Amino acid sequence: MAKGDSVQKRLTKVRPPRVQMTYDVEIGDAIENKELPFVLGVIGDYGGNPEREQKRLKERSFVNVDRDNFDEVLAGVAPAAQFQAPNRLSGEGNLSVELHFRAMADFRPESIVRQVEPLSKLLDARTKLADLRNKLAGNDKLEDILTDVLRNTDQLSQLKPPAGEA
Repeated sequence: MAKGDSVQKRLTKVRPPRVQMTYDVEIGDAIENKELPFVLGVIGDYGGNPEREQKRLKERSFVNVDRDNFDEVLAGVAPAAQFQAPNRLSGEGNLSVELHFRAMADFRPESIVRQVEPLSKLLDARTKLADLRNKLAGNDKLEDILTDVLRNTDQLSQLKPPAGEA
């Protein structure tokens, strides 16, 4: 590899860059193609936590972010969001929501639901119902027993705990 190769040319062999800027320079009668390096640096508080103490500007260094280390960098930033959301479950008041993100997977809907207690309980109940449905799919005897119990209100009331025990 020639020593004159730019960083972008070396990286092209590993992973082609998304941004390539070149310009033509006329040197005498010859036209030479020159490459402009594309480097983007951003500095800021991206964690969303103003109480967290930040390093002084001169103590900070650039971090190369790519698809291989994105989760590690995200965990280091530790972004969080705190807000009030309308309570659509009971229709009364607001839910206090506090979300923390350590990896890209934390942005998935099921991961967000796991961080909100009332929604997490509903997801657990849904999962249990899905498991029950799957068990019923091949078990006719269990399905008959459950159908009989649900039709017989006397048996159903015996299954319910007294009001103070729930």
